[in-house]
Amino acid sequence: MSRIAYVNGQYIAHQDAAVHVEDRGYQFADGVYEVCEIWQNTIVDMPRHIDRLDRSLNELRIGWPMARSALLFIMREVVRRNRVRNGIVYIQVTRGVSRRDHFFPPDDVVPSIVITARSSNPKAADAAAEKGISVITFPENRWPRVDIKSVALLPNVLAKQTAKEQGAKEAWYFDADNNVTEGGSTNAWIVTKDGTLVTRPAENGILRGITRSVVLELVAREGIAFEERAFSVQEAKDAREAFVTAASTLVMPVIKIDDTILGNGHPGSIAMRLREQFHTATDFLTV
Repeated sequence: MSRIAYVNGQYIAHQDAAVHVEDRGYQFADGVYEVCEIWQNTIVDMPRHIDRLDRSLNELRIGWPMARSALLFIMREVVRRNRVRNGIVYIQVTRGVSRRDHFFPPDDVVPSIVITARSSNPKAADAAAEKGISVITFPENRWPRVDIKSVALLPNVLAKQTAKEQGAKEAWYFDADNNVTEGGSTNAWIVTKDGTLVTRPAENGILRGITRSVVLELVAREGIAFEERAFSVQEAKDAREAFVTAASTLVMPVIKIDDTILGNGHPGSIAMRLREQFHTATDFLTV
């Protein structure tokens, strides 16, 4: 089946989808994005994702390309046209098309929007979770406003490519104090030797992940001991278990950090428990 994309008012074959050469997303990475999980013909936690999209747009002073209700309709339509039962839907909004200039374009320039959807294999993801993944540590190389979900992801690309070249799936950034911030495309969590779950506060230095927020609610519901604080690279390597969270991975156990094997080298019980229970704490919108 040919994939379908939505680009600035048109549903078009994915292979033919394109934006103008002077779109500011292409010229300046002047745009933001969101990724929602599709699970069993539903879009997961869509309201939270759209709220975060609204915040990112406001922080960069980019206008909405359409009414929120229209955006929700088109997202569902893109998922439906691509017949995605399990996978992701991707939304990208840029400041629009204008002559290349560092200054903002005139007020009559309309923001550009692209929406795509693709399928994934939940069985393969579950198999990966049963084995766990490896991460490397990587010095922070990003601008300070990582709380904005910007399309300016070149530093993340470099970090994750380094991880791939070292046989790992993710890179965990660490700051000037040697504390872990977050992953290249995930939030980072550890479980201390006394069984306390720890993740960094989202006030600064990390993105306030939607999956992260759901996990925090699930942790409270399940009565899991929890602390929201900074933790060092060494504390992570000394941890009983660790995991990452994102819409594309849900809760994914980490079994190795750099050359350090965590615990017994197998996914931890808290990570697997949270993964199994994750969709009991989410919102759903039927496609």
